[in-house]
Amino acid sequence: MTSSTPWARKTFGDLAGPLALAVPACLVRAHDRARSGHQGVHTQTLEAYGHGLHAVQYEELAAGLEHLPGATAVRLQARTVMIVSGQVIYPIRYAKTDVPVTAARLRRASGLRADLIRQHGPEPRQGELDLGLDEGTDGEVHPDLAQLPPDVGLVLVAYACSMSRGVIRLEWGSAELSREDRYLIWHHHEPLTVPGGAAEGSF
Repeated sequence: MTSSTPWARKTFGDLAGPLALAVPACLVRAHDRARSGHQGVHTQTLEAYGHGLHAVQYEELAAGLEHLPGATAVRLQARTVMIVSGQVIYPIRYAKTDVPVTAARLRRASGLRADLIRQHGPEPRQGELDLGLDEGTDGEVHPDLAQLPPDVGLVLVAYACSMSRGVIRLEWGSAELSREDRYLIWHHHEPLTVPGGAAEGSF
């Protein structure tokens, strides 16, 4: 799906098409770099690949999106994250196998990622169910989020990726975070075409 969709055009305007092409290419390059790093250190485990992918996903997205009109960079937890058309483009590797994006969940219910989704993601559909949960974190938003404009939105780029298969599945959209089980509750998600592969499934 390289042509822009109604959701993408509504979210990004004229940049929907260029983004739909650039984002997958960036993540494929990130995988290639992480795999090369793993092969370079010859470890028996996949630590080098996993840690490398986490770091270079931000670097590749920054390098690949910085040329787009109006794109700006912001540092969040020592990583460069891009804002395009008033939306933070934030990558999340949610799996190492080909499982649906609806299976995506965060490792922690607190911290930068969780706070970013709660502060800049869509309004919760069932917010009243979260009242009283995790009361200890109320009001303690990650300090780096103060660098973001208060009205900026959030588009999550969720992908499944492994060293042997590369980027297996890639989707983007908007989601809220369930505090009870840390699953992403998608308001909208749709696939992006992976160069040399395929991303399937949409909502």
